[in-house]
Amino acid sequence: MTTADVLVHTRTAGYRHDSIPAGAAALVELAAELGRTAEVTEDPAAFAPERLEGCAVVVLLSTTGNILTPEGRAAFEAYLRGGGSLLAVHAAANAEPDWPFYGELLGTRFDGHPEIQPGAVLVDDREHPATAPLPERWEWTDEWYNFTSDPRTSGRPVRVLARADETAYRGGTHGADHPLVWCREIDRGRFFFTALGHAPETYGDPAFRAHLRGALTWLTAGRAPEAP
Repeated sequence: MTTADVLVHTRTAGYRHDSIPAGAAALVELAAELGRTAEVTEDPAAFAPERLEGCAVVVLLSTTGNILTPEGRAAFEAYLRGGGSLLAVHAAANAEPDWPFYGELLGTRFDGHPEIQPGAVLVDDREHPATAPLPERWEWTDEWYNFTSDPRTSGRPVRVLARADETAYRGGTHGADHPLVWCREIDRGRFFFTALGHAPETYGDPAFRAHLRGALTWLTAGRAPEAP
């Protein structure tokens, strides 16, 4: 019996986004486009060594609060350090607030947001598969997340791909340099975070789907789909 090689985890222990079902459905479709199978679950038991071993990538889709057991945390850290991949979407910035490793991986912590409103994303790096399909200035409506610090200052190398243009909306707290999308490597593993993805309709938008598809492409590079 084979297992899905994209594990989409949607458990919440805090605020729960209405967009989770739409996001999960989109990720299943995008995985299929890449020749992969996906499983959507809220079961913490999925974070077991034998289950993670078969995963090309784990997705935390707007997960909030403490969602993993101590054993799950240990297995997940070992998976990532050993060559696994993580895609963290939107409210996943507010997951596992008291797990130091996750904070170090993210490079910062969620620090609130203004009201949902139109704004603009400034794409700095169009060489990455996740941002290559996007315009340099991307007009967008979302929940514009603020963070406790710049992830570049976290001590781990981080590649910022896109920023918020704080002149285009109200309530930003970072000024001219407001990271929204970034990635990094962790030992032999890979990590990608996008702060975007609040509304259900987001996951039907062609540009946003291309953004997520590119993230999955980068995260799964070199990891062949599991044979049927």
